[in-house]
Amino acid sequence: MTTDRVPTHLGIIMDGNGRWAKKRGLPRLLGHRAGLHRLVEMVRLVKKQGIRYFSAYAFSTENWSRPQMEVDGLMSLFRHYIKRRVNELKEEGGRLRFCGRRDRLPADLLEMMRWAEEETRSRTAIDFILCVDYGGRAEILDAVNALVASGHTGEVTEEDLKKFFYLPDVPDPDLIVRTSGELRLSNFLLWESAYSEFYFTDACWPDFDEPELIRALDDYAIRDRRYGGNRS
Repeated sequence: MTTDRVPTHLGIIMDGNGRWAKKRGLPRLLGHRAGLHRLVEMVRLVKKQGIRYFSAYAFSTENWSRPQMEVDGLMSLFRHYIKRRVNELKEEGGRLRFCGRRDRLPADLLEMMRWAEEETRSRTAIDFILCVDYGGRAEILDAVNALVASGHTGEVTEEDLKKFFYLPDVPDPDLIVRTSGELRLSNFLLWESAYSEFYFTDACWPDFDEPELIRALDDYAIRDRRYGGNRS
C-alpha cells in the first residue's frame, strides 16, 4: 500500500463465481468452489494488511431461490470450510463469526457454526465474519421486531435499534468492495454502509487476488472521507 491508512472493517461482496465458471465451461458449483479457495486465501491477505474486521457476503436471503442443487452445494461448501479451516484460523489468531438469519439453515450446519464460533471466540487478530442467509433489510426488520418484543417504550434512537443488530459490537465497514463489475449493494449491510467507501472491480471473485486487494486498499487510502452529506 502507498500509506499506512487501512480500513478497520472491510466488507466484500463476492460476486462472479458463476460467470467465472461459465467462461471456462465449468459447472457453477465449481465456480463456487474456486470462490471458497479464494476466500481462504483472502482472510490471510486481509489479516496481513492489518485489517481487524473482514465481512464476506457468502449467501443472501434471496439466494434460497436458486436451483436446489446449487443451494445444497453451497451448504456443503460451508460445511467443508468449517471442518477444514477452523483450527487453522484459530492458530492464526482469527475469530470466525456468522452474520444473518439462522432459522432456515440445516440443523447440522447450525451446530457446526455454533461450534466454530465458540472454538475461536477468544482470538483477537482478526474477526472473519461470514454473512450467511444475510440481508440488510432482514437485519433491520429483525432488529425492529426484537426491539418491540423487548418492551421498549418511548422514542427510539439509533443506539436503541443497533443493540438488536446481528453483530452490534462490530464497527461499520469503512470500505466495501464488489467484484465482477456490478455496481450495487445487493442488500448488503444497508444500515452499516451509510458512510462506507465503495470500490468496484471487473475481476470475478475467484480472480480477486492480492494485487487486486492492494489496488482497492490504495484507492481507499487516498480518499478524503466525509460524513453527514456533501461538504466543500
